[in-house]
Amino acid sequence: MIRVNLLPHREEKRKARRQQFTVFAAAAAIAGIAVVLVVHLFNAGLISTQEERNRVFKDEITKLDKEIAEIKELRDRIDDLLARKKVIENLQANRADSVHLFNELVSATPTGVYLTSIKQNGLLIVLGGVAQSNARVASLMRQLDDSPFLTEPVLVETKAATVGGRRVSQFVLNVKIERAAQSTDEAAAKAKRG
Repeated sequence: MIRVNLLPHREEKRKARRQQFTVFAAAAAIAGIAVVLVVHLFNAGLISTQEERNRVFKDEITKLDKEIAEIKELRDRIDDLLARKKVIENLQANRADSVHLFNELVSATPTGVYLTSIKQNGLLIVLGGVAQSNARVASLMRQLDDSPFLTEPVLVETKAATVGGRRVSQFVLNVKIERAAQSTDEAAAKAKRG
């Protein structure tokens, strides 16, 4: 019987399989590295795109913040101008108050009463003067109360004094100016309708 040694043949096949396995393993490793690299590059691209979007958003937010600050500044200016306008309108509407006040005081002051001081603080008028008697002071207060322009006369102080050898009553009283309750806008609207 002839004996054939198949060991070298098997050894060559094993070697070939090992080489084939090594090639496939290297190819799989290269393919794995390539897949990881592609995924990394894809993720890096996504991150870069998102960072670009974020930068654009930050730039737009900065622009909007500046515009909001400008709008706030403009609103403050508008509020300031409206406040000034209101003050001017009040001054314009009430510019004749002093004329009305003096006319009312002249018509309301009875004989024997002399006003020595007039002070105004807003709508409050402080009158100081001398009268021949307390009855004349009371008459002045009634006349002021009957006035359509002046209201709520309140006697603050009255005392006896001597002026030029005569006994008189010195007095201080407060009276308020009564303004029309209508605003200038309502009056203008009525004037247009009427």
